[in-house]
Amino acid sequence: MSESNAIANGLAGAGGGIIAQIITYPLQTVNTRQQTERTLKRNKQTLPSNTTTAPGTLLQIFQVIRTEGWGGLYSGLKPSLLGTAASQGIYYYFYQVFKNKAVAIAAARKVKGRGDGTVGMFGWLVVAAIAGSLNVLLTNPIWVLVTRMQTHTQAERKIMEEKKEALRKAASESAIADSTLQDKLDELNSIKPRPFGTIHAAKEVYNEAGTVGFWKGVFPALIMVCNPSIQFMIYESSLKHLREKRAAKKQGNTSISALEVFLVGAIAKLGATVTTYPLLVVKSRLQAKQEIGGNNSLRYSGTFDAVLKMIRYEGITGFYKGMSTKIVQSVFAASVLFMIKEELVKAFIVLTNKSKKVASNLSS
Repeated sequence: MSESNAIANGLAGAGGGIIAQIITYPLQTVNTRQQTERTLKRNKQTLPSNTTTAPGTLLQIFQVIRTEGWGGLYSGLKPSLLGTAASQGIYYYFYQVFKNKAVAIAAARKVKGRGDGTVGMFGWLVVAAIAGSLNVLLTNPIWVLVTRMQTHTQAERKIMEEKKEALRKAASESAIADSTLQDKLDELNSIKPRPFGTIHAAKEVYNEAGTVGFWKGVFPALIMVCNPSIQFMIYESSLKHLREKRAAKKQGNTSISALEVFLVGAIAKLGATVTTYPLLVVKSRLQAKQEIGGNNSLRYSGTFDAVLKMIRYEGITGFYKGMSTKIVQSVFAASVLFMIKEELVKAFIVLTNKSKKVASNLSS
């Protein structure tokens, strides 16, 4: 029964994750671009001035629609849906497996006179951390491709800006006629963006760093395991508190409604997101094409290098770029995910019970 329960949670998590991802994907695309955009500290004058302040979320959405069409907001959606289904399925499956083990251990300890038979907050933290680590190691290559596809236009724009800057510099040094310079600039402007799908992204990553490139950002991602750990610790503890409160009031029905699950899921995700957001920014920058940084001083060779350069050139605020967008996107997505997942699990339980009754009636 525990095995089928784990499978049900895995499938429900995957289904809920896909729906939540489709609804909030435009915000996720904009947020990734916000995270990977470099903005220098105001007192830094030694680096190129081609780093600009990113516009607000709504303005950025309109800019993407105007310059890239609606498809620009859904760049990388296909691998993202695959990644979401795989991530949620793997995470919820292993979470349920280890949750069942934790509950069994807690019950066994109660029999021996140790504990009250329930899993404590630390227990939920460990369960979520193990499930999260397995999820990261198995799905990181998918998210590298998604990040590349979401930021491809951004990287191409930076490369184009560098080419234009090089032309202007060459023109000023060799006294090229303004008309000739303008012709070359117009030629660059006429170049249309190349199609960039999943296969293109995979080839680009492999050509840059080989197989290892598909695990870029895995170190901060593994540290970020504490995000779902914190999320599920808050989530499980809050649900436990609600059930105990109703039981203490001697209410007949201790089940949690879909709206309550939605609200608890939102609070849990909010707490986890604010805590671990700097790691998400570092991970996105490592996985994106490094040309986005423009100058070599804003390109990173690894996690430690990224952290040091961000502190030096952008300050602490660089670690929180686009956080308001991420809070809206992740909290809403998590709330939808939890609500749909719980309803799917309930439906599975109802169908299972009905099938058992039918089987029992047939056998009798």
